Amino acid sequence: MRHIYRCPLRWSDMDAYGHVNNAVFVRYLEEARIDFLFRPEKDFQQGSVVARHEIDYKRQLVHRHHPVDIELWITEIRAASFTITYEVKDDDVVYVRASTVVVPFDFEAQRPRRITAEEREFLQEYTDDAEEEAVAA
Repeated sequence: MRHIYRCPLRWSDMDAYGHVNNAVFVRYLEEARIDFLFRPEKDFQQGSVVARHEIDYKRQLVHRHHPVDIELWITEIRAASFTITYEVKDDDVVYVRASTVVVPFDFEAQRPRRITAEEREFLQEYTDDAEEEAVAA
């Protein structure tokens, strides 16, 4: 299963050429990630930090007044980190492909922590394997 976030474009996102500035895409990914992780029913309340971003810019996104879709899913779950993969797109046009390694973090103890069983169960719903199993069923 994939999570879809409808990301609004802002006038300030635009560069001098009328395109969404490449640096703004990091904020878009952050907005999608927060929308995914911090929902009332499934919440990483103990916190998390980003360990790594990787972004492949495929096409320029021209500023407009309607949102762009960001699809995200989980591609790896480890003991104390997981990888979120994204596509920023409209229908068949992909503007950006990206991934983020996220580390659960205990802010009181000021150290990384392991993924809880509940968090792992939630994340597994959004893995590629879960999607393939649903299609096969």
